[in-house]
Amino acid sequence: MKLKKQSDIARPDSGRAFLYQKMKKTMPDYKAHLIFWPVVIFGFVLDLWTKKAVFEWLRQRGSGFTIIDGFLTFVTTVNEGAAFGIASGQRYLLITISIIAMMLIFTMFFFSSTKRRLMQAAFGLFAAGVAGNLYDRIFNYGQVRDFIDVIYWPGRHWPAFNLADSMLCIGVAIIVISELFIAKPAQKHAQLHK
Repeated sequence: MKLKKQSDIARPDSGRAFLYQKMKKTMPDYKAHLIFWPVVIFGFVLDLWTKKAVFEWLRQRGSGFTIIDGFLTFVTTVNEGAAFGIASGQRYLLITISIIAMMLIFTMFFFSSTKRRLMQAAFGLFAAGVAGNLYDRIFNYGQVRDFIDVIYWPGRHWPAFNLADSMLCIGVAIIVISELFIAKPAQKHAQLHK
């Protein structure tokens, strides 16, 4: 087997150098990691802590707790499905979907080549939300703990949710708004100045 010389590996026209340069351009910089990972870790820990704290506190009280009368209440409820109870009782299907979603989020973070810090934070929120509910699906017998009860109309309750659900929704909203209202105007601006 013939060993390659150092000069052959480092040549700018070599395949490895091209691949390295291409990957370097698409991989997130250190600032992206300083945004993404703290958001994921802090969001995940905060979600698990609030679920545990509120459920223990309400268990001692024996009932729900009104935060804003007629609008916001803390309750203890579990959801064996996804949003709005979709696929209820399909624990392994939901675990599989959550794992695939996590893999897609990490792929988007590592290979989307976005330099927008807002998008990196949105990816982090999305990952934290998926991870928080995935933890419950794996370690709480498929039951996701929900405790936030919102009354959006007199006598009408939005399905109870938790911080993980909130982070998912905020992350998705930021991604959609960013793509619709920030990315496209920036692209048009760049094209005008070519």
